[in-house]
Amino acid sequence: MTERDKAGLLHPGAALRRLAGSFQFLEGTVWHCRWGGLVFSDVPADKMYLWRPGEGVTIFRQPSRHANGNALDRHGRLLTCEHGTRRVVRQEDDGTITVLADSFLGRRLNSPNDVVVKRDGSIWFTDPPYGIAPEQREIPGNYLFRLGPEGGLEIAADDFIKPNGLCFSPGEGMLYVSDTADERRHIRRFGVGKDNALSGGEVFAVISPGKSDGLRLDSEGRVWTTAGEGILVLSPAGEIVARVPVPEAPANCAFGGPGLSTLYIAARTGLYAIDTLARGIDTGTPG
Repeated sequence: MTERDKAGLLHPGAALRRLAGSFQFLEGTVWHCRWGGLVFSDVPADKMYLWRPGEGVTIFRQPSRHANGNALDRHGRLLTCEHGTRRVVRQEDDGTITVLADSFLGRRLNSPNDVVVKRDGSIWFTDPPYGIAPEQREIPGNYLFRLGPEGGLEIAADDFIKPNGLCFSPGEGMLYVSDTADERRHIRRFGVGKDNALSGGEVFAVISPGKSDGLRLDSEGRVWTTAGEGILVLSPAGEIVARVPVPEAPANCAFGGPGLSTLYIAARTGLYAIDTLARGIDTGTPG
């Protein structure tokens, strides 16, 4: 073990691989087992891509309506946050698009950024103002929203400045949410009750240099978060236990591949990967 990898989470001699390049600003990484590859977004290019081992990158959706974060629901259907339309959508098995959320109490959402799905089917997403001009705002705050399995959009937390990445712990008893406002640059941790009410919300870690944009947890509850110089791995106590330097500032990451042990990293113009000894959380999703 080294200072770079105190917890022995990386294969000895593991090297970061550049899988593809020449993009504009990558985001929204999610592994889809059924499709055998990684879906990701290029936000300003208005495209979504699918990368498969041995095949490389193909265009998955164009226009993507400036898609950002992506996730899978409990049936393996792709959920996407669209900046251009200010909504969260679901791609059905036949390729059609269903709008899940585009307004709250009659007012258009800001700019849905990232999304996760709980095992009970509830959909959680952040709604900062990154994708719109100030005069376009209709909602007074930047909220963490929860969409119930049967519909019904609710504010889950309202005290963020710029909520961004989010991820549940393995048992879903905790929810981690990043706030990328310059005056915060931290990750918060909430308790999740049986009724999905949140408690706590204390600062779990302050990220410097850079900010925590996208984040994922592994099966042992460690937090893998993007930061200015690469990926930081934090123990459940908030201690940095590993670092993965990346030549470009990353915006998101996801576990995938065999055993969910490869970390895929979306970093500005490039898509990267590194093999780990950790495992992503297996949610039992068909995708």
